[in-house]
Amino acid sequence: MRARSRDNIRTHLRTYLTAGYALFIAYVSLSPFTGWQEQGLYFSDVLTAPLAQTFTWFDFTLNVFSYFPLGFLLTYLLRNRWPAVHLLLLTTLTGLALSVAMEYAQMYLPSRVSSNADLLSNSMGTLAGSAFALTISKYTWYGRIAVLHIRWLKQGRLVDFGLALVALWMFAQTNPSLPMLGSVFVREVARWPFDIVPAAPFNWLECAEVALNLLLLGILLSTLLRERRHTMNGLLLVLCTVTLIKFIAAAVLLKSWALLLWLNSEALLGIMAGLLLLAAALRLSRNWLLGFGALAAVMYLMLVLDLLLDSKPSAAMRLYHWHYIHMLNYNGFSQLVIMLFPILLLGYLWRTGILRK
Repeated sequence: MRARSRDNIRTHLRTYLTAGYALFIAYVSLSPFTGWQEQGLYFSDVLTAPLAQTFTWFDFTLNVFSYFPLGFLLTYLLRNRWPAVHLLLLTTLTGLALSVAMEYAQMYLPSRVSSNADLLSNSMGTLAGSAFALTISKYTWYGRIAVLHIRWLKQGRLVDFGLALVALWMFAQTNPSLPMLGSVFVREVARWPFDIVPAAPFNWLECAEVALNLLLLGILLSTLLRERRHTMNGLLLVLCTVTLIKFIAAAVLLKSWALLLWLNSEALLGIMAGLLLLAAALRLSRNWLLGFGALAAVMYLMLVLDLLLDSKPSAAMRLYHWHYIHMLNYNGFSQLVIMLFPILLLGYLWRTGILRK
């Protein structure tokens, strides 16, 4: 009975994460959402075409890894409602249905290619994610996650929404073509020892944006943790996780000369300033802290909108090993999340303040 109650606590969080990731797949599959037109294609021709016609190992691997989290999250959401075999079948069919919808819609986008090979790889990715979730759920350490959740975090639907916001923030910030906690794609630097590149002036707006970004994350975490005094520890844990993932992504995706471009002087100074601001803000009462967070979110949104006008997702394509449309879509999605985060956070802070009253 206790295990069931612990699992029910996180129902909303699992739902938010699963729905959010499905929306991410839709965004990446259909971006840039322009040029819709009838191209005289029939979906039956896509299904019956030879697999070798559109199959590449790069696309196959990328699609498997893209749908792997979907299978994992669907299983995590439904694992207490269905037997394992039925759950594997259900999640795989769900991933297949989403993939069919995306491939069908891509027939009306001249910039995209519908492929039955993608249907196969997407289904395999969903199946692999579901099988992985079922496998690790049998281990003792997996059950301890719920215990840690109850011990360190508050409970409730609003808290689950806040945790989903943290996950969304982390997903965008792991993009290696963006500076640490920044939103402006990294600039050109010397690729060889004797190359001469004009030094760019220090951008104080980018520095302020990084500081506000870190401040907002810290305030968000302070509303989720049971004890406010653990906020700094939670923030450092999130930052270390993002830094590790960002470095791995940079090593895999970026060219060697661009490996550490995301760790620039604006980011470093902004992080230090943000930590100082957060340390001071955490001394405020809860109502003042929420108000200060709302003001910081508005300022951050204004800065982001101003900086994004000079930063295009396509500008970072030269950094990548793989010049595929997938990378361009990922950059565009990262910018979309960066813009949405302060807006969603404003709603979260307002709702938190209302419930406290």
